[in-house]
Amino acid sequence: MERTAVNPVQWSVALGFDQGVLINGHTRTLYCSGQTAMNSDGAPEHDGDMAAQLALSLDNLDGVLAAADMSMSNVVKLGIYTTDVDLLFQHYGVLMARLGAAGVAPATTMLEVTRLAVPGQKIEIDAIAVG
Repeated sequence: MERTAVNPVQWSVALGFDQGVLINGHTRTLYCSGQTAMNSDGAPEHDGDMAAQLALSLDNLDGVLAAADMSMSNVVKLGIYTTDVDLLFQHYGVLMARLGAAGVAPATTMLEVTRLAVPGQKIEIDAIAVG
């Protein structure tokens, strides 16, 4: 797989995402449902704790990727949905560290929403991965 960052402007690179990601030569695409801070039994964890919810949501995304024999390095698009963008930015380093360790800056959309499907959840992350 050949991955090329497409950044007609450069400001997004400092924030950890590319404006676009061009992929050539991939053979598989994985569309990941939104991952939240749910434990393996489907119960919500870390009610109201953005940092802990972000970390567990990323762990759950890693689990989906691993089950498809992929990793965060295969992610080309992230969708981030949060009930509080300002609070998320206070803990954004958690996400940046994971992406940096994987050596990727996927195209990303972040939206603040009124609520998520499960009460108490503050963040949900979906992804598209190719490999």
